[in-house]
Amino acid sequence: MEKSSKLVPQLYGYAVCLVAVITFLLSFTAMVIAIVDVDEPLHAGWSFPVSPSLASYENYKMDVLKFTKGDLVTTSYLPDDQTLHAMYDAAKAERVLKVKHQARQSVIIGGLLIIVSVILFVSHWLWMQKQIPLPGK
Repeated sequence: MEKSSKLVPQLYGYAVCLVAVITFLLSFTAMVIAIVDVDEPLHAGWSFPVSPSLASYENYKMDVLKFTKGDLVTTSYLPDDQTLHAMYDAAKAERVLKVKHQARQSVIIGGLLIIVSVILFVSHWLWMQKQIPLPGK
């Protein structure tokens, strides 16, 4: 009877430790990706296939001209070069701000999850050591 009464706490303790390790690994990976994204915000993440390229103004201009003269949209308005450049600068700035915000958010959330998972792992591991003494102790 003694052995079966310790089985449930033992399973619980090991399950929490396993979940804590998995959470730590996933959060650490997300943090590394977010830190890398901060350095290259224009190349970070996923963008819609129909959105204009922000790699350079020339790429942006070609994509916008292709879109306005393509089969999808027929428009009589074609922005001049100065307006198009302002549109490019605004789109680029918006993309950079969005990626940096998402990266900071991921670093904060990942950091908090790492802290919580380490606390859970250590506390449950120590608790398990008290519950189930190792042979020879």
